[in-house]
Amino acid sequence: MKLLLTSAGIINGSIHRRLVEMLGKPIAEATALFVPTAIYPFPGGSRMAWEALSGKAYSPLCNLGWKSLGILELSVLPSIDRSAWVPIVEQTDAILVWGGDPMFLSHWMKESGFGAVLRSLGDGSVYVGVSAGSLATARTFATPKGRLDTTYVTGEGAGLVDFAIIPHLDHPNHPDMSLTNATQWAASLPVPVYALDDQSAVSVVHGKVEVISEGQWKRFDI
Repeated sequence: MKLLLTSAGIINGSIHRRLVEMLGKPIAEATALFVPTAIYPFPGGSRMAWEALSGKAYSPLCNLGWKSLGILELSVLPSIDRSAWVPIVEQTDAILVWGGDPMFLSHWMKESGFGAVLRSLGDGSVYVGVSAGSLATARTFATPKGRLDTTYVTGEGAGLVDFAIIPHLDHPNHPDMSLTNATQWAASLPVPVYALDDQSAVSVVHGKVEVISEGQWKRFDI
């Protein structure tokens, strides 16, 4: 599986071009599944899920002109037969995983079996993460304890990559994601860490890790 791990979605031309390269075809010819699960723990989460799906959110993802777009809600998967959803995941070109609470998302990735299915996918599939959707791909990650909180907790993700992501670097609406805090959080993790602003992303293709950026980013090594 190829991965495009963003801070804020397909936000600029450089990230958009990389997505098309990874798909190997125009977005208009590609199918996608949207995973809103991470956003529900936030106040107004159901409204924010609808905004993302309808193209009204700040971070472009669902409104890129996909050939088809479906919704996959991870929290309902344990209650339905795997034959109803696993083939769809396996056959879809792009899995779009939205932001929100990475701890909640990681829980449902494991509980639903979705993480295991992702690890089995071949290079014909592209995982596109936004914020928490990017954090949750790591084996281990750090995240603030709460909104505007400078302290952090560590979580266990799906283990799709051998590094961690810190999104929204130095964003005015995310003062907890300052470079100072990112440096502290990164030092607590046993893996390399990429801190990305909203104009930056990390792509992983055939094991090659590359930063795509029209903004600022920083890598912290172990």
